[in-house]
Parts: sequence; C-alpha cells; structure tokens
Amino acid sequence: MSTAPPEVATSTGLTDAPARKVHPGLALAVLAGAQLMIVLDATIVNIALPDIRRALGFSEASLTWVMNAYTLTFGGLLLLGGRLGDLIGRRKMFIGGLLLFTLASLLGGFAQNEGTLLAARALQGVGGAFTAPAVLSLVTTTFKEGPERARALGVYAAVSGMGAAVGLLAGGFLTEYANWRWVMFVNVPIGIALASAIPRVFPADEARDSGTGLARFDIPGAITSTVGVSSLVYGFIRAAEESWTDSVAITAFVLGAVFLAAFLTIELRTRLPLLPLRLFRNRTRTGGYLVMMLAGAGMMSTFFFLTLFMQNEGTLSLSPVLAGTAYLPLTAGVITSAQITSRLITTRGPRPFLIFGPLLAGLGLLWLSFLETDSQYWTGILPGVLVMGLGMGAVFVSIMTTATAGIAPEDAGIGSAVLNVTQQLGGTIGLAVLATISTSAMKSDRDDQIAQGGKSVDDIVAHALTSGWTTAILAASIMLFASSLIAFALVRIRREDVVVDPSAVSH
Repeated sequence: MSTAPPEVATSTGLTDAPARKVHPGLALAVLAGAQLMIVLDATIVNIALPDIRRALGFSEASLTWVMNAYTLTFGGLLLLGGRLGDLIGRRKMFIGGLLLFTLASLLGGFAQNEGTLLAARALQGVGGAFTAPAVLSLVTTTFKEGPERARALGVYAAVSGMGAAVGLLAGGFLTEYANWRWVMFVNVPIGIALASAIPRVFPADEARDSGTGLARFDIPGAITSTVGVSSLVYGFIRAAEESWTDSVAITAFVLGAVFLAAFLTIELRTRLPLLPLRLFRNRTRTGGYLVMMLAGAGMMSTFFFLTLFMQNEGTLSLSPVLAGTAYLPLTAGVITSAQITSRLITTRGPRPFLIFGPLLAGLGLLWLSFLETDSQYWTGILPGVLVMGLGMGAVFVSIMTTATAGIAPEDAGIGSAVLNVTQQLGGTIGLAVLATISTSAMKSDRDDQIAQGGKSVDDIVAHALTSGWTTAILAASIMLFASSLIAFALVRIRREDVVVDPSAVSH
C-alpha cells in the first residue's frame, strides 16, 4: 500500500503536461543553475560584509540586515510564491522570479548607501521566494518518478548542499580580487542567460485552477501566512541580536503565532487554500519536513560558526579565499554522496538514507566540536567537513525524494514551497538558538579563564570564542541526531513508492 495519501497517490506525474518533449539534460542544467544562484546568495555576501561596511558606512548593528533583509522576505513569501506557481504557471513564476532577482542584484551592485542596498537585498529575497519553489516543482513534474527523477534530484540536492560552500569560495575570490560589488553583479549575466533559456527549454504551462485562474486565489491566506512567517523569522533574528526576553522579539513571536493561527483557520474553510492541509495527512511527508527543518538548522548554522573559527586571528586566521577553499572537500563529499544516493534510492528506497544521512553528518559535526585554538586544518577540520558533506548529500536527496513522492501536480509548487520554508525556518531558528548557546558558553569560559589567571587577554579571548563556537557546533550535531530519530519513527516510504510504471507519467 502506498504511503502517499489517497488524494495525491493517483497522480504522480504532470497530467496536464504540454505535448512538446523536454530535453532532460538542458532542463536539468537550467534548473541546477538557477538553484545554485539562489542558494549561494545566502553566503556569497557573508565574506564581503567587512568591505560593504567600510564602503557604505554601515554600523555593526545595521550590517546584519544585509543578510536579514534577504532572509526576511525570502522566508516570508515562499508559500505565496509556491502557490502562485501552481495557479498561474511555474514557467511564468520561474522567469519572473529570476528576472526580479537579477534586477535586484544589479541595483545592489550600484548601491551608494545603506538604504539602497537593503532594499535590493529585500527584493532579491522576493525574487528568490518566487524562483525556489518553481525550480523544485519543475524537477518533480518534468522528470518521471523513479530513476530519472532520482538522478535529477541527486543533481538538485548536490547543488543545494554545496551552494553555501561555493558561495563562501566565490565571495572570497570576488572580494579579494575584484571588489564587494561583484558579489551582486555576478548574478546579472547568469540570471539573464537562464531567463532567456527557460522558454526554449520548458514548454508553456497553464494555470492549474482551470477556468478561474486567480479569481479564487486565497488572498486572506496569502496575507496571514506572509505576515505570520515573516513575524516569526523577524522574531528569531531579533532574539539572536538582542535576547530572548527582548520585548520586540516577544511581540514578533506573538504576532506570528496569531497570524499563523488565523492562517490555519482560513485554510480549513476555503475551497482553494494557499496551503492544502492534505499535504500533512501523510506521516511520511510530514516526517520529511521535520527532518529538513532540524537538519537544516544544524548544518546551515555550522557554516557560520566554522567560518568564524577559520578566519579568526586567534585560531586559523585564514584569508577569505582560503576559508572558502577550505570547504572544497565538503563540496566534493556532497556531490559524491548525492550521486551515489540518487542511484541507490530506487533500489533501496529513501528511508535508509534519510536515517543514515543525518547520523553521518552529525558525526562530522561532533568531530568539529572538539576543535581547539591550536587545531590545524588537515587534522581538525578536514575530517569533519568531509564526513559532514557525505552525510549532507544523502540527507538532501532522500528528503526531497520523500517529500515530493506521490504529490499531485496541482500541489507540486506549494509542496516544494513547504520544503523550502521548513529549511529556511530551520536555518533561521537554528542560528538564533545556537548563537544564544554560543554566547552563553563564551561568557562562561571567559569567566573561568579570568578566574584561573596566568593567561594573556588575547589567549583568553581566543579560548572563549572557540569554546562558544564548538559548543554551538556540538548542539548542532545533536539536532542532526534528533532528525535521524524522527526519520526512523515517522518515515515509512518504500522503494515501490518512488518507482512507478513509466507509462503512467507523461512529459
């Protein structure tokens, strides 16, 4: 018996697909290129932040909003972007989102003040929120469920997993050998090329809500979900910057809870919901979403703390380029593992990889949690990032296969958006929680070092910072282990549920 819910199990392909055949190689290249541009943007700017602060006069407090402005709009609008793709067509949303992201990147590159750059980053987030769900939904509706889709998801997962590392490397090179504006400008030619290729690669699609289009669009649901998710994201950002007892953070959490409660009430009553709650009737799919949230929280947050360790003067003191290069073994691990997993998943099913992947990534993080101020890259960092990368590849492929298996074509966009939302919320929440843990551990270690005496100020600072970062990474490893337990308890997908008769799926 299929694990897919009855209302979606009978439709696994693109039942209303156009007659024109899609070239799988070209389609995958365009989708992978767009996904890479979106995911690396989350880290490519990180390396350039010191240069941006000096060039545009940002304060230390306002500088964080170069990242937060993107996170806020991206996370807040993902559900809306996914459902719009289902209603007005994924190809339209794909092109529109890419062009908006490209325009925002151009504006950001020419920014002469804080306000312009922050507005451009927020606009990039909007473009990303419209593009990301369209990319994953096109993967699930363009490629036949089974080996063909597994291979496509393997490429997609490899790009998603290595995007953060590639962003750090690209940001380091562009900042060191050009200037910070090129971390924005680099998106322009890529975005134009991809947007131009889409009409030549993907046939025109039609709105899934045939006959009514946007006339029955769930506007109340769109408003309440956008305000609710954005408020939660802002609350976690604020809590990480100030404290968990900060009145503004608490207000944002309360506001988010109220609007999301209203959103759920609306979705239960409307005929064409923004988020069909039937997606969560499937325990396996819900388990996949939870694994994505926890795994995303642990793995993505680790990049932040590990990059600080590698660039800090009291530890490795690597340049931006070398810090980015240091992640290349992780990238290799993600690519290798994703390709192996995508081949084996059609014969073994995704469940073993969804359980084993987080365990392997968690072991990599556990290794990194033992770093000391005098640890070296080859013996301290390399083994950890390599094992982490191998685990990440397995996690991303198996999660995406699990969460998209058996989903109806008319729900592919919103289903993809939910997966993106859980990853985005996981990363935001995880960083906020782990930053609090890190700060607390730093203060405790600093006080212990001062009480013991006999150390220089520089040594005390370096030891305290390292203690805080490694404590946060240890907590991140626990998140990965917990996600493995969730997969073991909730996921019941079998090989048969991801391998179907090819004749049942049309291009």
